[in-house]
Amino acid sequence: MDLQEFIKNAAICFEDTDPNEINADTVFKNLEEWSSLTTLELIAMVKTKYNKTITGKDIRQSNTVEDLFNAVSSK
Repeated sequence: MDLQEFIKNAAICFEDTDPNEINADTVFKNLEEWSSLTTLELIAMVKTKYNKTITGKDIRQSNTVEDLFNAVSSK
């Protein structure tokens, strides 16, 4: 699994944010559109693209997109 590919896939979950503004250091919870629905979209994206299961706890413990990538990578 590649970090840049993960960033690109995660950016799709944030429809109102320009994908070019999302990088490894982006604190995704600070994005204006962050919501419980976005959490579900991220969980579904990880399951679909990477066949891995992450939980709401994994997301709560992550701050940046790279933190989330590392959580997924550890599964």
